[in-house]
Amino acid sequence: MMFYKFAYPLPMVAFFAIIISQAGAYDPLDPNGNITIKWDIMSWTPDGYVAVVTMTNFQMYRHIMSPGWTLGWVWAKKEVIWSMVGAQATEQGDCSKFKGNVPHCCKKNPTVVDLLPGVPYNQQIANCCKGGVVSSWGQDSSTAVSSFQVSVGRAGTSNKTVNLPLNFTLLGPGLGYTCSGAKKVPSTVFLTPDGRRKTQALMTWNVTCTYNQILASRYPSCCVSMSSFYNSTITPCPSCSCGCQNNNNCISSDAEIESVVGKNRTRSRNSNAMIRCTNHMCPIRVHWHVKLNYKEYWRVKMTVTNFNYAMNYTQWTLVAQHPNLHNITQVFSFEYKPLLPYKYTNDTGMFYGLKFYNDVLKEAGADGNVQSELILKKDMSTFTFKQGWAFPRKIYFNGDECAMPAPDEYPYLPNSANSKLISISTMASFLLLVFANLLGMI
Repeated sequence: MMFYKFAYPLPMVAFFAIIISQAGAYDPLDPNGNITIKWDIMSWTPDGYVAVVTMTNFQMYRHIMSPGWTLGWVWAKKEVIWSMVGAQATEQGDCSKFKGNVPHCCKKNPTVVDLLPGVPYNQQIANCCKGGVVSSWGQDSSTAVSSFQVSVGRAGTSNKTVNLPLNFTLLGPGLGYTCSGAKKVPSTVFLTPDGRRKTQALMTWNVTCTYNQILASRYPSCCVSMSSFYNSTITPCPSCSCGCQNNNNCISSDAEIESVVGKNRTRSRNSNAMIRCTNHMCPIRVHWHVKLNYKEYWRVKMTVTNFNYAMNYTQWTLVAQHPNLHNITQVFSFEYKPLLPYKYTNDTGMFYGLKFYNDVLKEAGADGNVQSELILKKDMSTFTFKQGWAFPRKIYFNGDECAMPAPDEYPYLPNSANSKLISISTMASFLLLVFANLLGMI
């Protein structure tokens, strides 16, 4: 009888583990976001096929920044890569069995990266050669695609004999993505440039990769601080938001900054040790300041500060969730796009830099910040400064959710201030008018 007592816990634990891992990959602000990798076989060769691989980033606000994506898989049998256009395998592997023509890559588990800009035209294909940088779909759908061509040998030469690759992995550029198995789908249809003829791939399969912030890092990569005009208290980022400080993981003194950064400005994937020492230890801090109150509008200032001395954030994105964003009137210095993941909800928006102006958040230092101000129209049925209503519900930077202060630490509205806020702003306007008239009389 004791056997039946312990018959179910292990299967149930496995079941809940699967549910939790899937839930972590679900983003409520971008429920359909994913990266789809499509293989289109365009022609057969004597010992395999030529395929065009297209990676499309359908994530609304999570892009792939420099040093770019890295794609890997495992061949089902003994396939090799004869040649590539628009990308390259990082290792050739052991090709000693081949006489004469030597394959581009003989590894069982090849790893592929995009080519850098400026490669010769005969090594390029459409949507390639951007150093692996891929925009988010919401920011710029035209640059949210990356492609390369691969010639595969020692493979099947028909739809019935081709074996789909296994165990796909994607770095973008770091950890966080989990990829599905390859799945055959209806062949892709192409339209000729003149629009008068349709062609189609000989065979197509898809792989879907989704992002999980928990897999990417043990800690968040950003935090939020807050302040307001009606309270002198500044609510800082929570302590140890992105890990706690020790002697080896941050830079504290100006002399240390100069010795580490000034002499060696090389960029690396692991730049955690190049972060300024702070209580929160986050490379990025987003500050939300409730700046002004008008009769029918209110004003917010947002500042994004980079504390990382080893990284510039290109094509950065900032996502905010707040119930008043459906009435946003004006945005200064940033581009703005509402995000509408659900039909009847309009409380989320994406901010990003103006091209060639502030679309690069520079490394830590005097220029390591970007700022914007927002003017929002009040909905008198819901607007209030009480109970932290004026502060965002969530903030994301580059697709990662930021650590927020506890609600009871938000700058609070003094009890006597609520009834006076409107009258104060009205009185200020009156005094300015009187002052202007006095100047006119003088």
